Amino acid sequence: MRFRHSVAPRGFPLLTLYLTPGASSMAPHIALHEIGVDFVARYLSLVKRENRSPEYLAINAAGTVPVLLIEGRALTEVAAILYFLAKRFPDAHLLPAGDIEADAHAIEWMSFIAAAIHPARHRGLEHAHKIWSVAEQRLAHREWALGQYSIVDIHLFRLFWRFHADLDLQRNEFPSLFDHYEHMKNRPAVQRVLTAEAAIGYEPVPGRLPPPM
Repeated sequence: MRFRHSVAPRGFPLLTLYLTPGASSMAPHIALHEIGVDFVARYLSLVKRENRSPEYLAINAAGTVPVLLIEGRALTEVAAILYFLAKRFPDAHLLPAGDIEADAHAIEWMSFIAAAIHPARHRGLEHAHKIWSVAEQRLAHREWALGQYSIVDIHLFRLFWRFHADLDLQRNEFPSLFDHYEHMKNRPAVQRVLTAEAAIGYEPVPGRLPPPM
């Protein structure tokens, strides 16, 4: 495993993110850069099965990435990590403040992303296109999914970034999603993460196109 060590500023918990470049862990990686809090990044190679090492399985028995350690306590699943970061660091404005309905819509979106969008490609192109069409309709030409930038946009971006080429999604069919994608790529935090993860290197996945640069 490769490490980048940092020291958390006074008054903040020490956070450690276990991630694999280009994987779902990109979403919390972006969120941490949006927040600006210092953290430790630990990069795992799935090809080398570093996620199956005894050290890592002691942290997360499922052997999946990402994991966020919060003062040594493990939190798994992208949506949960994003929600924690948004609530723990409200000054980053990654969720609308004091709006329970917006919180509910964030959970609605991220549940849809995890349960429907993420596995859609395994059921074939036709099914995947139908699911992404639902996301297109929900986005409905808004710049951001909740009306303001949020963790939902980060979660949605990572999957669109990774799979739109594999699935041959076209701008004329998904204009809102492509506009959202371009808005996201213009954010400094996103640019930093894309540059950092590309520099480490994306591992080849059989049957998939390489991630976009």
